[in-house]
Amino acid sequence: MSSTISNEELDVRVYVPIKRHEMLIQMFKELPVAHSFTFINDHDPIPLYYEFRSIYGDVVGWEYLNKGGREWKVKVTRTEESQGREFTDISTLLDLRKADKKEWKQIVFHRYGMMEQGTTMELISNDELSEIHGIFMQKFEGKHKWIYKKREHGEYVVHVTKQDNSGLGDEGYSVVNTFDVRPYTPSDRHEIFYKAFADIKTGEAFEFINDHDPKPLYYQMEAESKEPFRWEYIEKGPDVWKVRVIKTKE
Repeated sequence: MSSTISNEELDVRVYVPIKRHEMLIQMFKELPVAHSFTFINDHDPIPLYYEFRSIYGDVVGWEYLNKGGREWKVKVTRTEESQGREFTDISTLLDLRKADKKEWKQIVFHRYGMMEQGTTMELISNDELSEIHGIFMQKFEGKHKWIYKKREHGEYVVHVTKQDNSGLGDEGYSVVNTFDVRPYTPSDRHEIFYKAFADIKTGEAFEFINDHDPKPLYYQMEAESKEPFRWEYIEKGPDVWKVRVIKTKE
């Protein structure tokens, strides 16, 4: 049975995002095997999970104690001893081989948004990072440097250096809420949807599950919303429809 570093939960919401990552990565580095710590964040910290695994290996126990809204509570456990990678020429590492491809954009651009000017992120992948590179060119042209350190079939290593203080951009959203509207009546579904949209800030997103294509809701939003948004299908039927809604910048 694992023990904890402290009986108290660490509420990292009081810190700026980059300090949260630095603090929690250091805590995991010092964490003995079979020990844990619990922290509270204001959005799903899944990018941090992949950052832990990229740096320290597959020794990260990750248990959600609370999910959703602005209080995400996670218990982190070190399952085995490992030698963490020490950085010299980079500030962080994301090994995308350990992540679901559907989450690559969220992980990369969430982390990029917190990087300081002049720092470098290393990306490792089995596949070409064409889509990620394309977004960097579109959103951050002239504001970043993209260098291939290795470009061989089955192994790609890229260093991305942030050359200015550009933020997340539209692609760097954080999913802060996920819900299933299928158990509710149509009128209740609309109310839940609009409340979720009102609750998120620019650069945040929510995901919802429906039992049919919610396209009419999209057209209603398009006509009525005074705030810009993007609508992305994650799953398209026939029985389950999953949509991500991102509140974007102008």
